[in-house]
Amino acid sequence: MSHNANWVYMTAKDREEAVMIGRRLIDSKLAACVNIFGSVDSIFMWEGEVAQETEVAFIAKTTADRIPELVETVKSLHSYEVPCIISLPISNGNPDFITWIAESVGK
Repeated sequence: MSHNANWVYMTAKDREEAVMIGRRLIDSKLAACVNIFGSVDSIFMWEGEVAQETEVAFIAKTTADRIPELVETVKSLHSYEVPCIISLPISNGNPDFITWIAESVGK
């Protein structure tokens, strides 16, 4: 059974920002669940230079049709100029959980 469920990976500058964004996604029914992980060390290219920062990684479970609004909401709340927001389709899993995702976001 497919509801076009998606896994959206994001990073934030700290736990407080990740929690604030996660709560907004849940309150707005843009995600069924947000998991916030511990800190991660990120090494990346920024403005032509190698940068290294400690960030907090978090994921949201949602449906494909909610992603455009989710992305815009995260961008509007995020402190980064170019926040990491990427989604991957969930191709398999517990059918009951995938149904719950769709029901939770109202789609």
